[in-house]
Amino acid sequence: MAAYAVCVRDGQILLARSPGPDGTPEWVLPGGGMEHGEDPYDTVRREVGEETGYRIEVTGLLGVDSFRLTLDRRRRHRRRTDHHALRLVYEGEIVGGELRYEVGGSTDFAAWRDLSVVPDLNRVPLVDTALRLWRERPANGHLAAGTRPLPQQMNEE
Repeated sequence: MAAYAVCVRDGQILLARSPGPDGTPEWVLPGGGMEHGEDPYDTVRREVGEETGYRIEVTGLLGVDSFRLTLDRRRRHRRRTDHHALRLVYEGEIVGGELRYEVGGSTDFAAWRDLSVVPDLNRVPLVDTALRLWRERPANGHLAAGTRPLPQQMNEE
């Protein structure tokens, strides 16, 4: 389970950059995995701080993104793993801190990017899902089946 933040101001979204499965950098939402026993509200605040240097106020829960896929771990473990990802997407407002990059973590760069250029960025599907949740604000916090971007097939060596 993980928690992510959509932080938009002045027509820009806050994104972080992470190496993709093949090493090519891709843009991601600031956020990440929960620690054991951690509340997702605290997770998103901690992760945004770690990855961007900003402190946020969580201003709303935009929705839940859930998907299931099979991870190919045969090279290492000689088996396939059924993986279910559950990600909470919050809206956040910057209330303090200064933009900086994460050192020694899962991301290496953070930046404000114009919303208009997001479709041209190399990005993970969650960015599109989260922006749709932010724009559409479905009352049930869920995008209609078949309308969310599918995650890329994940292979772990």
